Amino acid sequence: MPTQKDRTKKTHAAEEAPAEVEETPTEEERSANPLDEVMSQAERAYAAYMDAERQVAKAYHENEMQVAKAYRRAQQQSDRAYASVVAKAMKEREEAIAKAAKAREVAIQEAEEAYNSSEQSASSACEAAIAEAASNRDSNIERAWQVRDETIEQAWQIYSKIAR
Repeated sequence: MPTQKDRTKKTHAAEEAPAEVEETPTEEERSANPLDEVMSQAERAYAAYMDAERQVAKAYHENEMQVAKAYRRAQQQSDRAYASVVAKAMKEREEAIAKAAKAREVAIQEAEEAYNSSEQSASSACEAAIAEAASNRDSNIERAWQVRDETIEQAWQIYSKIAR
C-alpha cells in the first residue's frame, strides 16, 4: 500500500509531467515492455526528486527569511534599549550637573556671607580699637595738659615766693 508521502510524490510528479494523454496500458503491453515500465517509474521518481528538491530549497529560503526577520527584530530591540539607556544616562547627567551647579551657587553664597560677616566683624573690631585708642589718646593728652598746668602753677608759685 503506498504511503502518504508516495502519494504526494506521485501527485506532484503527475502535475510536473507534461500533459500527455495516457492510455492505460494493457496487461500485454506492460509485460511486453518492462523497460518502458522501469523508465516510467524512473521518470516519476526523478520528477518526485526534483519536486522534493524545490520544496527543500523553498523551506531553506523561508527559514533564511525568518532568521533575517528575527535578526532585524533583535537589532531594533537592541537599538531601542540602547537609545533608552543613553537618554536615561543623559537625563541623569543633566540632573547631576544642575544639582552640582546649585550646590556651587549655595556654597558661593555661603562663602560670600561668611566673608561679609568676617569683614564686618573685622571692621567693627578695627573701629572699636581705633575708638579706644582715640579715647586713650585724648585721656592721655588731657592728663598731660593737667600735669603741665599743675607744673606751671607750681613753678609760678615757686617764682612768686622767690620774687617777693
